[in-house]
Amino acid sequence: MFPLVYEINTRIWLRRLSDIYQKPVTLGTIPEKEFDFFKTCGFNIIWLMGVWKPSLYSQAIARSHQGLRTVFLEQLESLAPEDIGASPYAIPEYSLNPSLGEKEELDIFRKRLSDSGIRLMLDFVPNHLALDNKWLPEHPEYFVAVSSEEHYLDPDSCFEYKHDHYLAHGKDPYFPAWTDTLQLNYANPETHELMMENLLSVSEQCDAVRCDVAMLILKSVFDTTWAPLSGPMPEEFWPKAISAVKSRKPDFLFLAESYWNKEWELQQLGFNYTYDKPFYDHITSHPVNITRLREHLKAEWRYQSKLCLFLENHDEPRAAKKLGPNHLVGALILLTSPGMHLIHQGQMEGFKLQLPVQLLRHANEPLSAELSTFYQKLFDLTNTDVFTKGKIEVLHLNVHDTSGCVGYRRHLNGESAFIVTNFSSTGVEISIEHEKLVHLEERNYTIFSTQQKQNPFETCPHETGISIRLFPHEGIVIHCKD
Repeated sequence: MFPLVYEINTRIWLRRLSDIYQKPVTLGTIPEKEFDFFKTCGFNIIWLMGVWKPSLYSQAIARSHQGLRTVFLEQLESLAPEDIGASPYAIPEYSLNPSLGEKEELDIFRKRLSDSGIRLMLDFVPNHLALDNKWLPEHPEYFVAVSSEEHYLDPDSCFEYKHDHYLAHGKDPYFPAWTDTLQLNYANPETHELMMENLLSVSEQCDAVRCDVAMLILKSVFDTTWAPLSGPMPEEFWPKAISAVKSRKPDFLFLAESYWNKEWELQQLGFNYTYDKPFYDHITSHPVNITRLREHLKAEWRYQSKLCLFLENHDEPRAAKKLGPNHLVGALILLTSPGMHLIHQGQMEGFKLQLPVQLLRHANEPLSAELSTFYQKLFDLTNTDVFTKGKIEVLHLNVHDTSGCVGYRRHLNGESAFIVTNFSSTGVEISIEHEKLVHLEERNYTIFSTQQKQNPFETCPHETGISIRLFPHEGIVIHCKD
């Protein structure tokens, strides 16, 4: 069964709830109404983003960083120091942030989720730790060292932890270094042991982990980026780390944040699911890259069924802004395609401001009740076996201009759901040829549309299927049984 994940910015969520209820709300005192919301939507996993102890160094850097301050002021008219926190991905140790509650309160929250049949997902950051992490004073060898000459060439890429002794900041090789972090040295076997211990500790506190930039510690990637300084990794980290957790908790889930077409490699190393960045890129491009989206939907099942699809998350622009009029049809494809599905807090409400992870308060934005209602209908529609277990077949559509249209069929045990979408700004007449659509008018079927139509759909049957007209930016689901 493909899980439906809801990502929550934990610090902002609890602050908002505290404002609503006019009293401090912690993880152990979440109102029952929030759990009712999770159950109504059908979420299988709640991802609490940003629960770990904050770094004082990271907070200080965020509060003094001129570039970040400019971004913050684009969201908030006024800015107070308490509105800015540490990056949740600069972690000094894997213990609960005290502002979210006592350690036991995370257990209480997890138990309440479990009582509703919902799993808890937390973050694990394998590539780096905060500057003020608790291991550095005794074990600088856990981190990648930089010579004084290399520091001279690029002083922004490293941190002086002792006089004329430098450690590299964590980084993605295609972007500037994260200056509030230190790069872990996976050429050192002891670093592997440290991070396995941290992962095992995290796994005792939740039911799933989302592994931040998981591809950065693939041996091939680490060696290319860091081997000139550290030497090569002795072996891959993920297979033994995942095996260690699953030997204790066989049903534990691993989700990898992955880029650069490393999804299949990470799946082979043990990840249950990997980010589907190609899907995101195809569906959010302007115009939508229909050709590549269609080919992506034809991917081999054992690969496709382990992908995590999303229209937004905390690292990406808001779907309401990025997709514009194609938001609804994009959501339709998201939730009717195979794989794990990720919904980001604020996505259903139509928020348009992308929130920096260091910001602890968000601007007031208008809520779209119509969009929230649409998402709820879509959750109800797709919470059936044909979508949570069914296979996929990409359709051939007979249409004058296919540049804006894509269609596919989900099917299971004689049940079929035909999804047909139009991303273009013009209406289209589409003929769909398929044996399961022959004599459709005589069979038990329903039609769902992303648009609220006053008149019912009119399908025109023909010898090999049906014809149907779609409005601009419209998607439909034809659900039928043998």
